[in-house]
Formats: sequence, C-alpha cells, structure tokens
Amino acid sequence: MSLMSRAPSPWNADDAFDAFAEWSDSRGLALYPAQEEALIEIVSGANLILSTPTGTGKSLVAIGAHFAALAQGKRSYYTAPIKALVSEKFFALVEIFGAENVGMVTGDSSVNGDAPIICCTAEILANLALRGGEDTAVDQVVMDEFHFYADPERGWAWQVPLLTLPRVQFILMSATLGDVTRIADDLSTRTGRETAVVTGVERPVPLSYSYVTTPVHETVEDLLATKQAPIYIVHFSQLAALERAQALTSAKIITREQRDEIAEAIGAFRFTTVFGQTLSRLIRAGIGVHHAGMLPKYRRLVEQLAQQGLLRVICGTDTLGVGINVPIRTVLLTALTKYDGTRMRQLSAREFHQVAGRAGRAGYDTAGTVVAQAPEHEAENARLVAKAGDDPKKLKKVVRKKAPEGFVSWGEPSFTRLINAEPETLVSSMQVSHSMLLNVIGRDRSTSGGDAFTDMRDLIFGSHDPWKSQLAMARKALSIYRTLRAAGIVEQHVVPVSLSGQDDDDLVSWDDRIEIRLTVDLQPNFALNQPLSPFALAVFELLDPESPTYALDVISILEATLDDPRPVISQQQFLARGEAVAAMKAEGIEYDQRMELLEEVTHPKPLKELLDAAFEQYSATQPWVADFELSPKSVVRDLYERAMTFADFVGYYKIARSEGLVLRYLSDAYRAVRQTVPDEAKTEDLLDLIEWLGELVRQVDSSLLDEWESLINPVAPGKKPVLPPPPPSVVGNPRAFRVLVRNELFRRVQLAALDDLEGLLALDPDVDWETALDGYFGEYDHLGTGPDARSSSMLTVDEGAFVWTVRQTFNDPAGDHDWGISATVDLAASAEAGVAVIAVTSVGTVTG
Repeated sequence: MSLMSRAPSPWNADDAFDAFAEWSDSRGLALYPAQEEALIEIVSGANLILSTPTGTGKSLVAIGAHFAALAQGKRSYYTAPIKALVSEKFFALVEIFGAENVGMVTGDSSVNGDAPIICCTAEILANLALRGGEDTAVDQVVMDEFHFYADPERGWAWQVPLLTLPRVQFILMSATLGDVTRIADDLSTRTGRETAVVTGVERPVPLSYSYVTTPVHETVEDLLATKQAPIYIVHFSQLAALERAQALTSAKIITREQRDEIAEAIGAFRFTTVFGQTLSRLIRAGIGVHHAGMLPKYRRLVEQLAQQGLLRVICGTDTLGVGINVPIRTVLLTALTKYDGTRMRQLSAREFHQVAGRAGRAGYDTAGTVVAQAPEHEAENARLVAKAGDDPKKLKKVVRKKAPEGFVSWGEPSFTRLINAEPETLVSSMQVSHSMLLNVIGRDRSTSGGDAFTDMRDLIFGSHDPWKSQLAMARKALSIYRTLRAAGIVEQHVVPVSLSGQDDDDLVSWDDRIEIRLTVDLQPNFALNQPLSPFALAVFELLDPESPTYALDVISILEATLDDPRPVISQQQFLARGEAVAAMKAEGIEYDQRMELLEEVTHPKPLKELLDAAFEQYSATQPWVADFELSPKSVVRDLYERAMTFADFVGYYKIARSEGLVLRYLSDAYRAVRQTVPDEAKTEDLLDLIEWLGELVRQVDSSLLDEWESLINPVAPGKKPVLPPPPPSVVGNPRAFRVLVRNELFRRVQLAALDDLEGLLALDPDVDWETALDGYFGEYDHLGTGPDARSSSMLTVDEGAFVWTVRQTFNDPAGDHDWGISATVDLAASAEAGVAVIAVTSVGTVTG
C-alpha cells in the first residue's frame, strides 16, 4: 500500500503518526525512539530541530514531514546545500509520493514548479522568501545540512527563511549543530509554535576511536586483516588522495576472486580519459578514488561498486561529509589539519564529526571505527624508538625527526579533544546585497502590506547577528539603496496616511509617508538563474552577426558570466607566463624587468575591453550586478580554437585530477548558450558550435546532460546499474559530427602552419608530411589559421553511408585555395570511439 493511501481523512495527528509508522514498518524500517519523538512533534504542528548523528534516520523523518504536510493539503519545501543532494532527494521523493506531487527548482531549470513538494537549494527558497515575505506560498520547510547556517558566504540563505516566514513550520536537520537554544527560542517567538529539539541520541551503530603511529599502508593492512573494511581514507587535497591510492596498489587489498568479480561488474565501462585509465587500474585492485574533481560517471561507478561491497579501500577528500551514500566501516583520517583557502588550521569539531560520522552505516555494520593517523614525523620517531627497543644507549642515540617548517601541530591530544568536543555553536552569517533589497522592495504590497523600509529594517535588526554587525549591515543597505535611487531603479513616493484611524473625513488628519517602489520589472527568476544573463543579452546586441568571429564572441560573453574553473585558469596563466619568459629571454630583457612585465601576463580574456566598458555602463542602470563579478576567460573558446578533444585539452593543461570540474563548466556553458541566446541571434556557425559543445559533453560523460534533460519528464529511478548506458552515437548528430570532423582536420592545419612535423607525424605516421610542407612553403610564406581559415566554406564533405570523404582547404595568402588535406572518415569507428576517426589520404594541391 502506498504511503499517501494511508493518510487519514479527515486529518488527525495521532492517526497520521500511526499510518506513517505502519508504512515505515512495511518497508523494514522500524522507527527509532528519536524518530518517533521527532515525528510526533511534526504531526502535532511544532517546529523541530533534529540534531542526531549520521545514520539515525533523519531522511525518514523528512519523508514523514512531507507526508504530514501533503496529507493536510499544505505545501512543503526541502532544501539542501548542493544541487546533487537536491536532485538525489527529488528522485527519492518522486519514488515515494509520485511524480505529480514533487517538483524541483534550480538555477538551471524548473520541473513541476507548482507541485505540493518542492526540492531546491537554500538560496532558491531564501530568494523566494525575500520576494514574497510572509505570503510566500509555503507551509512547511525541511532544511537539510542546517549547519551551513554558519557558512560565511552562504549562511544568509539558511537564516532568511527563518526571519521572513512566520507562518511556516520548520524542520532543521544536521548531525552537527551544537547548542541551538538561541535559534530554537527565536524560532518559537517568530512562528508562535513550540520548537522541539531532538538531540543527544546514541548512534544505532556505535563508533570506536584509535590513534596510530604506524605508516598508512601498515594501518590499512591491519584494518583489512581485522575485517574493518570498507575503509575510507580521508585526505585534504585531491592530489594526496590519488597518490595514496596509487601507493596502495603494492599492498594486497583483494583476492583473485574479488578481482574477477570487479571485472565482471564493470564489464565494458568506458574509461575514456587519462584519469579514467588510472582509475580503471585502481578499481581492479579493489581501490576507489572519490573527490569533486572526478567525472560524475567515475564517482558514481566508485559509489556503486562500494555499495556492492566490491571496493575495500576508497581514497578521497573530506567532501565525503556532504553526500556520498555508501557503506563505510572505517574512516581513516590522514591528518587533523586542513587548508581552508586562507590558512592551514586544525579541523573544527563540526568538520571532524561530519567526516567521522560516516563510519558504520545502519543496516550494514554493527560498529564503526574512526582512526587518526599520526603526523609522518611522529610516526617515524615512533618507528625509531621501537627499533631501539629497551636499550637505553640506543634510545639515547635516536635522533628524533622534527616537524616540517610551517607545520600546524596536532597529535593524539588533538584527536581526543575532537572526539569529546561538541560541535561549535552556530554563528550567524547574515549578509545584505543588491538583490536582497530589490527582492524586498519588489514584494506585492497589495497582499503583504507594510513597506520596504520597515521590512528591510526588521530583516537586519531581527537577524541573529550581534548589534555591531547589524549596524554595519544597515549602513551597507542604505548605501545600496542610494545607488539604486541614483540609477533610477527605485523611487520614493509620498503617500497620505491617516493618523487618527477614524473613518469620518472631517476628523481625519494626514501626514506624509514615504513608499519605496521599483521602476523596473524584475524577471520572474531574478537572482535564481545566472545573475548576469540579462547583461549578456544586452552585450549580444553590440556584436556583428556577419563577423567571422561572431559565434565565438557570443561564447566569450557567456563565459564571462560563469564561475571560473580555477584549475584551467591557473594552468593557462602558468603556460602563458612560461611562453612570455622565454620570449623575453630571447629579447635579452633583464631579470628584474622580466619579473615586472610578468605580472601583467594572465590567462586569455577575449573581449575584455568591450565587456568591461559594457559592464560599467550596464551597472549604472542596473546596480545590482555589483553583487556579482564579471570574469572574462577562454575555456570553451580555447578548446574550440585549439581544435582539441576533451582528452587533448585535459592532457595539454595537465589537469586530469580536475577533469570533472572542467566537464561541469563545459556543461554549464552549454546550458547557458542554449538558454540565454535568443533564437534570432543564433547563426548557423553558432548553431554548429552549440551542437558541437553539447555532443562533446555528452560523449565524455552523458550523465550530466542526461540528468538535466531527464528533469523535463521525471520518472522514479529503479536500481541503477554499474554500467551506465552508452551515450548516443556521435554520428547520429550530423551537425555536431561535422564540427568534430572539421576540428580534426583543422588540428593538422594548425600544426602545418607551425611547421610542426613531429606533431603531424604523431597524428598521421604514414603520411609524407615533410614533402607536403616543403611543397606548400615553397609556394607560400605562411598558412592562415584565423576565422576565415576555419570557416565551414573551407571544408567540403561527401557524406557516404559508411564513409565520408572530406577535404580541408588551406587558407593561403594569395587566396588561391589550391592546397589542402584530403581524408576519409570511418563512421562505424567514430561511433565506437565517440570522436571523429579520420584517415588522411593525401596532402597537396587539388590536382597534385
């Protein structure tokens, strides 16, 4: 029997609790006492702060909350810090409540946005609450991972709904909240509901702790021997995680039989990248790697193999604390310090418990283990002391290794302190921004009443920040308001107000009241989508569609509005500076001057002057864009202009560890260009580029686009197989495939222009490129590689059923266009490889 078919009608809290408990029992999920207590409070209408350890069933409580709201005809929201968790919860709730009852709103798309249950990030709900105030169409909010309330950058989004939605029932959940007395009391006052706090619950799977001084590989071998796998080895950098995984291949992690089982499970899985080849080797040894820089298909493969118990060791980062849902018996911490972007410091109690809490999963284990590895110098000293034994003379001669310079000290006392420490009390991180003011000013006053000044004052001085911070926010709000008025975005109106409150006009006296109004209409998804998309639309109008660089210029405008993929940007700058240094040395520039000039060398920033000027002008009339940073860059454009495949690009910049981040950026760029550029602005060249970009992303890892596309018609997922379905055939998209063919040929044009015989022979070892280059450069002094050379008019294609015959014409300086590359394209091989597979048949003149 489905859950909603059990809902009591008419509504009765006791019957609702019994119905949910029976449904839970029917699924083999008997409620723990803490879950029972939490659900009784929810069906009774109270707010709930649920701070119980990982593995105590908070997700089931959330389902019960949505059930109670839906059974009463109310609308509930589920929020999480990252889109991946929002998406995961969306599909889980669809499976339970049906696709018609569950929707999702993200910055990229909206699915069933009018559903009674909505999944979204915290920022989405916060902006809706700012725009709608207490009249926002929501009755219940379930906030997952509520400890993000203290995040300096994003914490405002967890606080705003608490401040602006007094009619809502709140369920705040996290394993690491600390003392929430102040938040609970404030919530009760604002909502007029009691706020129950359920905390201090014993884990159903108890944890044991140990501190070891053995080397990591010995620690792992001991844990394996004592049957304490699967082991998650936590590192605080992606490089360290990968290096650890590779180092462990020398240890015997799994048996021959287990290797065969893994090989059978992964079958024909496509390990298509450099990192993929490394991961394939590691997985077959029973070792997984898991971090945010990996391709989604690789992360999911590791998760699914771990869920099946096939991986005994997983090396990853502390992002494990926000997401991965796999059975882990032991968490092994390689350090108790991390670099937080500013400095190296010890872990906070909250960070420690978030990660340690992943050990021992209910339904899989009866106990969990948390092990902290001693610093290397301490482990080495312990080894030397052990080697000396009880001999006083040998002990005296032991030269103890010192901690490396800059080492942030930690050891067993630090570990003990963290074990016993309660998570730090959440600290408010409220912020004020242009978009916040605009959303508040833009409220529909016909239903909510009040005025923007009062609403904003209440938001700031009613926040949980200390008085000094509130004053600073108030000053910033006034400053922002002045810029909005100066730009004509808002205006003040004088409104007559009755002071006596009497209806007899003869007895009424009037005074002036100031009302603040917007002079512009905010787009419906203001502050929910790419905030700078309207700016991009405005700049498109400055471009000439007839320009040979138009399509790439459109891409450059959009790239400037996207978040920077830092590993790519960093490597682009590194290579640019390396080339600049070499050129300056060749010119004989002295070292000091070289260093000074080098500061001006950065990564490529196409259209920077145009974009900066346009941004300054746009900001004068749309001041809220000051909340966001314009960042000109060239990633998609660079990839296209270099005519590289994804693997070529990742290899060229040596960013294999970050290939997942690169792919997500390309996926975001693909969605942005599809959603932002008006159809009338899409030229044939731009349509080619869009199709090429989408196909490139899909062939590397279709899961990102498949997930996005599937949101249009959501269905409850069944059990996901380890082997994902292959992407659509690359030859099935002729427009995109033609671009892939053009790029393969143009790579050779670029190498020929550089007279790079070695590079050409690496691509075509059987082609006499040396004779061809001698012949061409005997007639012409250079070979063009600009936009005209790349034009589709320079490529002719004879499309056969199984083989395409193609010719790439050279752009010679005389305009003769009599030289070029002839080749064939094997369609079957291309479909198998996911890229255009070409074979050069000749290089020369049309008749030669």
